[in-house]
Amino acid sequence: MNSCLLVDDRQTALDFPTGDLELVFCAACGFIQNRRFDPGAVTYSTDYEETQGFSGHFRRFVDELIDDQDRKHRLRDRTVLEIGCGKGEFLSRLVERTGARGIGIDPSYRPDRDVGQTTERLTFIQDWYGPAYADLAADFICCRHTLEHIPDVLDFIRQVRRSIGDRPEVRILFEVPDTKRVLAEHAFWDMYYEHCSYFTAGSLARLFARAGFVVDDVRTAYADQYLLLEGRPGDDRVRPAGEIVDDLEATAALVEAFAAALPRKLADLRAEVDAWHGAGRRVAIWGSGSKAVAYLTSLGLRDEIAAVVDINPHKAGRYMAGTGHRIERPEQLRAVRPDVVVVMNPVYVAEIAQALGELGLAPELRPLD
Repeated sequence: MNSCLLVDDRQTALDFPTGDLELVFCAACGFIQNRRFDPGAVTYSTDYEETQGFSGHFRRFVDELIDDQDRKHRLRDRTVLEIGCGKGEFLSRLVERTGARGIGIDPSYRPDRDVGQTTERLTFIQDWYGPAYADLAADFICCRHTLEHIPDVLDFIRQVRRSIGDRPEVRILFEVPDTKRVLAEHAFWDMYYEHCSYFTAGSLARLFARAGFVVDDVRTAYADQYLLLEGRPGDDRVRPAGEIVDDLEATAALVEAFAAALPRKLADLRAEVDAWHGAGRRVAIWGSGSKAVAYLTSLGLRDEIAAVVDINPHKAGRYMAGTGHRIERPEQLRAVRPDVVVVMNPVYVAEIAQALGELGLAPELRPLD
């Protein structure tokens, strides 16, 4: 239920609480949600380790996104509010690169993390965003990979709209996983308990239009894995959502195809690992986040995996929820000498291949696809 929580011992990891996913699709608006989601079962504390900022590839994406928004909105000396700021890396980088002022809010924020040299222009609030913070005035509001964790998404976005009030100059940027890709690739490892809400470009645009925003752009990014929505305050009389992105028919077909293909996808991936293991090939996993938890638990993998590594040093020595695999630093692969490394996200293949080469290793790389 909390695949990014740091777990200190193997038994706690093995006994980790589980929940059910029953994803339902609305044919009227395209929204997909886990109808069995229990908000009280998830924990977003300072032990929730979600950061991707230790990857150079990811940091370059962040810089490009910041520069793009700065060109459009000239953020210097403006106030930026980030809802769901995590450990603060994105906001601190934005402030550093643009000269803006930043306010970040997230229950998992850790003040002991080093977020750069711009602390005098940064304010962090260790809490949930909600009506109590409606008075946080900002010129630019961003929210990255948080909305998919929210069950009542319409109420949440309406809160954001109410906080803006009658300030038409405010601009917003929201980023979520692109469910179209997940469905098309049968990527079950991108479906997990904390993600209770799933969006395509159409359903995301319809949500914001219904909540009183003008949607200026919806596009994919990061090898089409993410959706970026840009908008501004309007009212509930903005143009019909169907005129923004009309993808209902295509999404319905993808949903049906995903449901039909999932059993075979699970069986094929399990057979692949069994073949490696049966041939005496040592298999390692690179990346210990939610994708890896979903992959390992859905396939029922334990001893078949010789090692799980992660470049995030805060995860080293902790354990994978559900399977109890100890998370190691990549240097530990020198001792394991894997024959196959399963890459949880294909965008990192080149970066991982370089890191393995620097360790003197050249295993087969198997990106999930």
